[in-house]
Amino acid sequence: MHKNTRSCIIIKKLSAVNYVATTTDCWSARQRSYLGVTCHWIDNTSLERHSAALACRPVKGSHTFDVRAAALEEIHSEYHIREKVTMATTDSGSNFLKAFRLYGEEKKEEAINVQEESDSTLDDATEDQSESEVECQDVSAILDDNTGLEYQLPRHQKCACHLLNLISTVDATAAGGAANETYKRLSRSAFAKCHALWNKTSRSTMAHETVERECKLLFLRPNQTRWSSLFLAVERIVRIHREQGEQAIRNVCTALKIKMFNPAEIGFLVEYAAVMKPVAMVLNILQGESSVHMGLLLPTPYQLRDKLKSKGSRKRFGDVMKEPELIAAAILLPRFRTSWTTEENILNAGLDYIRNHLNTDLDDVTSANSGLSDEDDFFASMELGKSQVGELERYLSCLSPAGMDLLHTFPHIKKLSLKVNTGLPASAACERLFSHAGLLFTAKRSQLHSKNLESQLLLKLNSDITERFFGEIVCFCMF
Repeated sequence: MHKNTRSCIIIKKLSAVNYVATTTDCWSARQRSYLGVTCHWIDNTSLERHSAALACRPVKGSHTFDVRAAALEEIHSEYHIREKVTMATTDSGSNFLKAFRLYGEEKKEEAINVQEESDSTLDDATEDQSESEVECQDVSAILDDNTGLEYQLPRHQKCACHLLNLISTVDATAAGGAANETYKRLSRSAFAKCHALWNKTSRSTMAHETVERECKLLFLRPNQTRWSSLFLAVERIVRIHREQGEQAIRNVCTALKIKMFNPAEIGFLVEYAAVMKPVAMVLNILQGESSVHMGLLLPTPYQLRDKLKSKGSRKRFGDVMKEPELIAAAILLPRFRTSWTTEENILNAGLDYIRNHLNTDLDDVTSANSGLSDEDDFFASMELGKSQVGELERYLSCLSPAGMDLLHTFPHIKKLSLKVNTGLPASAACERLFSHAGLLFTAKRSQLHSKNLESQLLLKLNSDITERFFGEIVCFCMF
């Protein structure tokens, strides 16, 4: 399929969507660097989430913040979604953070306010000067000044999975180390033996056969880029020890000439798997794509904090937990509403955000009723305002099953819910794009041109959209 045809199909699909969200990340392979972008939205009728891969573009030179900002804005403009993107999710890389800090929606609003203040100050100063006085300005300095308006990027969201990784690694190590030195020694010795076991069993066919014969299950080797893989690898050792007994692992260690785990180290691994299981569960939830919403972001750390009885989630998610839009996103998910926390100040901040934005929608509706008479137009907002306030109260107190279909009953709540819940709490979708790219961009295909790589990748990932599009055309032609 020609690239232009494929792009037109995606553009046509997105033209019928009011709100979209994107995820973006960078990837390097075969001495080349790429910027990947995926797009996500919620269908207004079915309330199901849909996704599309937008780009896997080569990035030349240094990956500075302005280069990434320019590339991302170009992709948004190419697909005609720049004004529709409610949020972009990335990792916590410094260049991404700086790009959105300078060119993101919040920064842009601040820059406009600063510019308005400077303009008003200039006007006041001009009134005090005579018309004959002329002040010289350095034009080149003004043009070179970075006002934060060169590029237009949406609101930014840090990947929640990266924050969870820090909780499970840095914070967990710090908490244990602060308690006593015994924890450090036990942790280091246990994981050293684990890594020796994982390395030797993955490099030899005889070792593989030994493990399969003695343990009935194979060991899993962790991936450095995924903390959850470390948990799953430790959990597999614990499972083999529980199901096959200590002798099975001892036989493997003897055959591979590795020191056997002592009872204290086995106990440490059992406890580690039990404590870190909630973190792994949260990672699996937030890394989803088809059933995840931005409203899941806050309830999960609240539950995690209660399960772990630690301050790590509060430390890493402290600022996030205070954002009114994210609080509103959780409230506007029927499965949560106000049941996910008992902190009144948090809930009130989210409810105030909802009321304010329902009033904003009210103003938009009122301005759209310009065809009414002056008297009708003047008093039209009274009844509409009462209905919207009542709609929020009815939504919160509704006893119907807490499924997404409940939003159809409350049209104004539904509209705002789709807007704030379109974003994704994690950038895993973009990482999955790169995983598929790695399968295409192999060593034997290292000379594959960047445009061909992108075309093949997007054709594969967007096949369901294109097939559905052509299926609709065929059905239309038949009738």
